[in-house]
This record gives sequence, structure tokens and C-alpha cells, in this order.
Amino acid sequence: MIQIAVFSDVHGNLPALEVVLKDIEKRGIRQKFCLGDLVDFAPWGNEVIEKIKSLNIPCLMGNHDERIAFDIPVVPLSKHSEEETNARFIAIAHSKKHITEENKKFLSELPFHLKLNYKVGKKHWNIQLVHSGLESNDTYLYESERDEVFEDMLKDSGADVVAMGHTHLSFKKQFENNGWAVNCGSVGRSKEENRLASYVIFTLDEEKITPEIIQLPYPIDETARGIKESGIPDYYASFLKNENVLIL
Repeated sequence: MIQIAVFSDVHGNLPALEVVLKDIEKRGIRQKFCLGDLVDFAPWGNEVIEKIKSLNIPCLMGNHDERIAFDIPVVPLSKHSEEETNARFIAIAHSKKHITEENKKFLSELPFHLKLNYKVGKKHWNIQLVHSGLESNDTYLYESERDEVFEDMLKDSGADVVAMGHTHLSFKKQFENNGWAVNCGSVGRSKEENRLASYVIFTLDEEKITPEIIQLPYPIDETARGIKESGIPDYYASFLKNENVLIL
């Protein structure tokens, strides 16, 4: 049996990341992977990057990582309210100003996706890691998406599992060919009602892969206080505490 922990979308939320990493360590899971979006919306972007680097955790390039690494302009999204649009511009500008050049270089060199192969007994399992999709790191695929979309991803990647993040909403779906599409949710900026830090454990044995979504409380008040003291808009503190903020 092999266990793999996969997490995503930390978004500068160091207190949440530390809780998730501690839980993974407590479970004795040594294989850890991050699907990207280390930065934006909470003030510890550099600290999160340094933590990932110091632990040698393989990490993908999320869309926010790419924007900060290459100074890509922010484009308003039609799904966002005027309040969120303004907050988003300020928060991303904060990251562009404060993320160090060394850490921007680290983000610029992250892989776009990774494919893992594990051998358990006589069985080889293929696990495809993406931030949001095979061709884009900014595609929103929700649980309600047509099964064919995920089945095509499994077929195109030759994988038994496609693991993704990006939407900040966790789910797991199994298909007739026993393939899995799994979203591990978000460590640091959950859009789920409970706002808990989320990650996934994959348990591999010779017969099957079993995904388990883990959701953990973390000191949200500490993160909210850090946001309010940082120059990042209070919008994101209210978001984490689920205080009458519209989620889109």
C-alpha cells in the first residue's frame, strides 16, 4: 500500500498550510504534492514558497503563480462583483510588490503538470496532476461538469486518476472504467461553506485507488488578522470567515 497527499491553492495562507502539513506528517505520509497557487490573497506568499522549497515538495504552476512570476496584467472577470474586482486588483498588486525576485524565479520554473507512476505489487497506477486542466491552468471544472469532460482527460493523459485544484471546491467522481477525477479543494481559500483547509489522500493498493478528502480547521482568526494588518483588502478576511461575502 502507498499513500500520497495532494493539496492545492494555499494562496499565501501560512497558518492553513502548516495545519495541513502537520496532519500529513502525523499520518506518516511521505509522498506530498502541491497543485499550485501558492500566492495572493493572504500575506505570507514568500513564507509559503519558502516552506514548499525547504520541504522539497513538488509543485505545479497555478494561474496565480504564473501571473506573479511573469507580471501578467490582471484582467477583470465578469463573474466578480465590483467589490471583489477592486479587492482582487489590490491583492495581486500586493503580491507583485512583496514576493521576492528569487521566489518569483522559483514560481517561473514550476512545471505545468506532472504525471506519476506508482507500482504496487504487479499493478502500475498512473496519476495525472494538473492545476485545473491538461491544456490550461485557468479552466474551471466543477463536480457538475459532464462526465465526458473528465473521461476525456483520463483518456488523453493515460491516467487512472486526474487530480486537480483551482476551483477551491473539493469533489471526487468515479467512472465506469474505475478512473477517478478528484478536486482536492483549497488549503488557504476554501469556497466551501465550512471554509476548512482541504486536501486529498490517495491510497493505492494492488486492486484499487481510494481517494479521501480531508478537511481541517485552522486558526482563521490569525489569518484574518494578518490580512487586515498587511494592506491586503479586508474583503479577503471577511471571505475566509464567511461574513456575508458573495462567492463566485
